[in-house]
Amino acid sequence: MCRCGAPIGRKGSPSEVECDYDSEEGGETVAQNKKLEEYFDEELFIPEMKASSKKEALEELVDALAETGKIHDKSLILEMLERREALGSTGIGNGVAIPHGRSLAANQIMVVFGKSSKGVEFDSMDDKPVNLFFLILAPPQDRFNQYLPFLGKVVELIKDGAVRSRLAEVGSFQDFLKVLSEGQNDE
Repeated sequence: MCRCGAPIGRKGSPSEVECDYDSEEGGETVAQNKKLEEYFDEELFIPEMKASSKKEALEELVDALAETGKIHDKSLILEMLERREALGSTGIGNGVAIPHGRSLAANQIMVVFGKSSKGVEFDSMDDKPVNLFFLILAPPQDRFNQYLPFLGKVVELIKDGAVRSRLAEVGSFQDFLKVLSEGQNDE
């Protein structure tokens, strides 16, 4: 099981997908010094998702990257995410999904946040709909070891039920950043 909470395939299996939260260890990194909110971009903030299925949710999150020009091959990212989801849902429970992985289509860490008031069936570990989505993409080679510490920061933040409740209520990117900042300060 990935430390993000999602099950993954066996190392070396043909269906292995890059979900390597556990694989890198080490000292202090750039990500540990960078504030969580610095990774988010207003162009990649979806205040109300339209998706009504897991497939539509992944497409809508990836569309945000494509529409801003941050990726050029949408199908490559969707294929990677669908392969990852086939191994086990990244719906970690409590209304949260963190689809994530590494791709040549990413030249830096990119994060899309999406919110769905009605919830989306996502095959979550607790069998409940997902309201909060964090799509995290990283390049295959992460020179500054940012991806895994960042993923860990997101997981730590959303463990807090009060933070999840506040994120479910945000209506603007500025409100979103405020919740992230205050949530980190509470840790």
